[in-house]
Amino acid sequence: MGIFANIFTWWNGSTFGTWVGLRGKEQVGEDSLGNLYFQGGADMHGRPRRWVIYKGSNDSSRVPPEWFSWLHHQIDDVPDRALPPLRKWEQPAVPNLTGTALAYRPAGALEKGGKRVAATGDYEAWTPGA
Repeated sequence: MGIFANIFTWWNGSTFGTWVGLRGKEQVGEDSLGNLYFQGGADMHGRPRRWVIYKGSNDSSRVPPEWFSWLHHQIDDVPDRALPPLRKWEQPAVPNLTGTALAYRPAGALEKGGKRVAATGDYEAWTPGA
């Protein structure tokens, strides 16, 4: 597919039109996942417009929390300068795993064999008029 996929499909990453639209915009940073962040122009409230170009598939859960804050104008400067350094107990953000083999599946889910623990007897069903 090559160049045609880049022109016509948005779900595989940014399209050719997106890159043309980013001409003249300033690249302000890159996160640990390889996503690129741009800023330029102004929105209808006078704030600078901000974009993310995903490395790989377009999935908003792949934006780390600190860059999410920057994209949504919760912080003014890029995260490296605006936020304190990570603490040793903080863990890296995890993308949304729904629909993947790593998604959470509770006991009793068909993917885990479909067997649940038997009820303990502490449940009493409601019956009308009782």
